[in-house]
Amino acid sequence: MRSIALYGVAGTLALSTLAVTPPGSAAMEPPHGDRVSEARGANLAAERAGRAGVTFGKCATATRLPASVRCGTVSVPLDYARPDGERLDLVISRVSATGPAGERQGVLLYNPGGPGGSGLYFPLFSVMRVKEYAKVARAYDFVGFDPRGVGQSAPISCQAPADSVKAPTRDPRPTGERDKQDRIADAKAYAEGCERRSGHLLPYLTSLNSARDLDVMRAALGERGLNFYGASYGTYLGAVYATLFPGHVRRMVLDSVVDPDPRQIWYRANLVQSAAFEARWADWRDWVARHDAVYHLGTDRGQVQDTYDAVRTGLAVRPAGGVVGPGQLQSTYLGAGYYDDTWPGLAAVLSAYVHGNPAPLIAEASPDPARAVQNENGNAVYTAVECADSPWPRDWFTWDRDNTELARTAPFETWDNAWMNLPCAFWKGPHRQPLEVRVFGPKLPPVLLVSAERDAATPYQGAVELQRRLPGSVLLTERQSGSHGVVYGPNTCVNQQVDAYLLRGRTGTDRTPTCGPHPEPKP
Repeated sequence: MRSIALYGVAGTLALSTLAVTPPGSAAMEPPHGDRVSEARGANLAAERAGRAGVTFGKCATATRLPASVRCGTVSVPLDYARPDGERLDLVISRVSATGPAGERQGVLLYNPGGPGGSGLYFPLFSVMRVKEYAKVARAYDFVGFDPRGVGQSAPISCQAPADSVKAPTRDPRPTGERDKQDRIADAKAYAEGCERRSGHLLPYLTSLNSARDLDVMRAALGERGLNFYGASYGTYLGAVYATLFPGHVRRMVLDSVVDPDPRQIWYRANLVQSAAFEARWADWRDWVARHDAVYHLGTDRGQVQDTYDAVRTGLAVRPAGGVVGPGQLQSTYLGAGYYDDTWPGLAAVLSAYVHGNPAPLIAEASPDPARAVQNENGNAVYTAVECADSPWPRDWFTWDRDNTELARTAPFETWDNAWMNLPCAFWKGPHRQPLEVRVFGPKLPPVLLVSAERDAATPYQGAVELQRRLPGSVLLTERQSGSHGVVYGPNTCVNQQVDAYLLRGRTGTDRTPTCGPHPEPKP
C-alpha cells in the first residue's frame, strides 16, 4: 500500500463494481519453514536477546544523528524457522526519558510506515523538545529502528540508485497498448533486479518477520511489555504483533490504520487507496478554488483540474529545467492527498509556474541525487514486503481490467499506483498467505486506534475493521479531516487523548470517541 514518509471514504464506493480475481498461480508458503517452527524460533530468539541486551554507543555517521542519540544493534534470525542459522543486525536508536526516574514508564518503540521507512530519527522528537511530544518524552525512552532490509539494517537494493532518480519521466496514465507493454517490461526488469541484487534476503522480508523482530527488540531492551507507536504501514505491523504476541503488549497507538482484512492485503488495498485519493485530490482543488484571489488557478475544482492538466501536458513536451516531467509533477502533487499542510505550498508552486516562473516547481519536483540511495532502498523494501506478504494476480489481464475500470472514476492516482506495484506480478520469491489479524480472549490490553475520516492513504474503513478484530480497542476519529498521520499533529483534542492513554492507560468508556477537525491551512 503506497505510503510516503510516514506510503475520504466516499471514493472507495467506486470499487463495488470491480471483480478482483485470484492470482493466476496458487499462492505458496515459503518452503523453508512453517509458522509453528517460526513461532518457536521467535520465542527462542527473544529469550537469547533478553540475556544479551543491547550495548549503546555513538551512532554511525551515515545516520546523521547527534551525539545525544545513542545507537545499538539487536541480532535476529534471518529465518525464524532456523533460529541458529544466519542472522541480521538491526540498528536501533535511543534517547532516555527526559523526566525524573520516578516518572519513567519504559521504552516507546516507533515505526513510521512504508513498508521501507526508517524510524531512526524518532528520538529527535525528544531531543529537539518538540512540544507535542513533551509529556510522553518525560515518561518514555524514545526508540527508533531500521526494520530488516532498511537503511542500516542489512539494506536491500533492486536497481542502481542513480537509475532511480533519472528524469524526466512520463505521465503515469498509459497512452495506449504499446505504452502499457513498455511499463510491463519495466516492472519485469525491476522484479528481476530485486532478485539479482537481493534475492537471498527477499523471502524473509515479510511483515510477519518484522513483527517477530519487534518482540526480539522488546526483549533485548529489557521490557516485559511492548509500548509501540506505529503510523500508516506501522499500524499493520502493530496489528500483526498484537495477533502473534497479545500478552506482550503494554500500550499500543496505531495512527492512520491499514485495513488488516487478509482479502485486502495488498492488491485490493491499493485499489481502495487509489479510489480514496480521488476524493482527497478533490478536497485540495476545492481549497485552491476558494482561494483563487491568491493563486489564480480557477474558481472551482474543475477549473483547477484543467489548469493542472494543462501544466502536465506542457511538461510532457518541455520538461521544466529539463528534469521535471509529468512523472515528477504527479509524485509531487501526490503529497496534496497525504498532508493538508502541503496545500499552500503546492498551490503557490503551481501558480508560479502558470504565471511564468518555473523555478519553484523545478526546486520542488526535481529528483535529489543526495537522497537516491535512501529512496531506492525504501522503494525496494516497499516492493519486497508487499510482494512477499500476500498473493498477487499473475496475469496482466486482471491488472488491466481492474485499473482501467477504476481510472474512469479515480484517474488521479490509479495508474501511478498500479505501476508502482506491478513488479509483484512477476515476483520470483514466495508469496505468503496474510495472517488472519484477530485476537480472542483477555490477553490483549486496550489498543488505541487513531484515524482521520478522509485519509486517502489508509482509508477510514480500515480502522473500523481493525477495531472489530481487536476487542477492547478504542477508535479515536478526527472528523472531517484527511491528513495522513493524526497523532501529535495540530489537533489538541487528539493529542490530549493520546497522552492520557500513553501516560495513564486511560481510554474512557466511549469506544468510538471523536475530535473535531484541525484548522484548515491558510494560503
